[in-house]
Amino acid sequence: MSFAIRAFLLLFSAGLCHGARDSPGFKVKAVNLGGWLVTEGWILPSLFDGIPNKDFLDGTGLQFKSVMVGKYLCAESGGGSIVVANRSSASGWETFSLWRINEVTFNFRVFNKQFVGYTSGNEVVAVSKTTGVQETFEIVRKPDDPNRVKIKASNGMFLQVKTEELVTADYSGEGGWGDDDPSVFVITVTGQLHGEFQLTNGYGLKKAAQVMREHWSTYIVEDDFKFMSQNGINAVRIPVGWWIAKDPSPPEPFVGGSLSALDNAFTWAETHGIKVIIDLHAAPGSQNGFEHSSSRDGSQEWGKTDTNIQDTVAVIDFLSARYAERPGLYAMELINEPLAPGVTLDALTKYYKSGYDAVRRHSSSAYVVLSNRLGPADPKELFPLTSGMSLSVVDVHYYNLYTSEFNGLTAQQNIDFVYRNRSSQLSYITTASGPLTFVGEWVAEWQVNGASKDEYQRFGSAQMQVYGRATFGWAYWTLKNVNNHWSLEWMINNGYIKL
Repeated sequence: MSFAIRAFLLLFSAGLCHGARDSPGFKVKAVNLGGWLVTEGWILPSLFDGIPNKDFLDGTGLQFKSVMVGKYLCAESGGGSIVVANRSSASGWETFSLWRINEVTFNFRVFNKQFVGYTSGNEVVAVSKTTGVQETFEIVRKPDDPNRVKIKASNGMFLQVKTEELVTADYSGEGGWGDDDPSVFVITVTGQLHGEFQLTNGYGLKKAAQVMREHWSTYIVEDDFKFMSQNGINAVRIPVGWWIAKDPSPPEPFVGGSLSALDNAFTWAETHGIKVIIDLHAAPGSQNGFEHSSSRDGSQEWGKTDTNIQDTVAVIDFLSARYAERPGLYAMELINEPLAPGVTLDALTKYYKSGYDAVRRHSSSAYVVLSNRLGPADPKELFPLTSGMSLSVVDVHYYNLYTSEFNGLTAQQNIDFVYRNRSSQLSYITTASGPLTFVGEWVAEWQVNGASKDEYQRFGSAQMQVYGRATFGWAYWTLKNVNNHWSLEWMINNGYIKL
């Protein structure tokens, strides 16, 4: 394509993108580019295939049952005290969360966020808030039974259960793998995370850079924007992680390159007349503890200090400055799915005020999207804040999934729920004097087994009809997914959804 023709197309698409902000009745019909610039393993599990010992990633929850005494290891009081082996059943205090150092070496974090270590007398405790040599352990797996393990301390000795009340790091470990060996444990995996942290730390810096750059350059390409444009999609919501502002050399274990991919997305969007919503999906410290916020171990640390809030504002400032003059920029979403009560309304309000100001320093025309808190929160709690904000939008996410109220519902009952309950919920927050409303995530998937194609079609149609009343618009989750009904591309190509 000649430079002159390309320049014309860019100018033409710029007119489309900017003009839409002033077009009466224009609404976003968007799709999320999930699993691209922020990893979510369930969207594309094959990304993790090359990681050695990939079932021991950061955040994996392990419970250790002594084969000799038949009891579970436990951080007494949840942490801050000794480690014992006297529990007949296991729950939170008996679960140890992995921090991966390499494929066989780990730190073990306990319920109250201390780390397992050993004293000068080799007694095993969970008292330190930081990690060091004495908080570092190797997991040795039995060659023919990976669920049977020994735990080797940095002093070269193995953990052993001397009594139910005394666990030490002083066993030579030469005794084999029998049930009479005090250093042998059977493990139970209680949970795992497959986010960006797990992926990059699992591969290690050099290999992760290769894997991620290949993924970024092939998973979403210009043809995808052409496909979206041809099928009625007029915007994309692009999840990004906080480390994108540190590109090309973000803090480990993250690797550089996602910023260049986002640059490409803007070029493709502008070429094909598609608007861009940048969505800060993973904030520093994790705003919800989920893998899509790149939590290391499920902890939720975002918003607990002013420094953390200002670090997040700096990300928004960076992105706003970089893309404010791009004709494709339509909106900045300040954070995705902050979770209550861990994220307080006071902390979120402080951040949203500063984040809004950061966007406005660079753009007077970009919308500013504020995500409602997940969990026990009033859907209108942000209204007092948005009353002084121009071009403000409140984002809500509606899924007929994840909660028990959808258990056992038939296809028709799910469809009726959309027309009745979702319609009422959206109407409650859609007011003439309030912010614009955005259903930023929804999907034509449910907990119905054996649903027909017609039922899926009617379910998708019902949501588009109801969510089409949102004054800003809606965005499907997501463009691509190995789970077919979660993929808008697959749903369109197979006649399940027509825009």
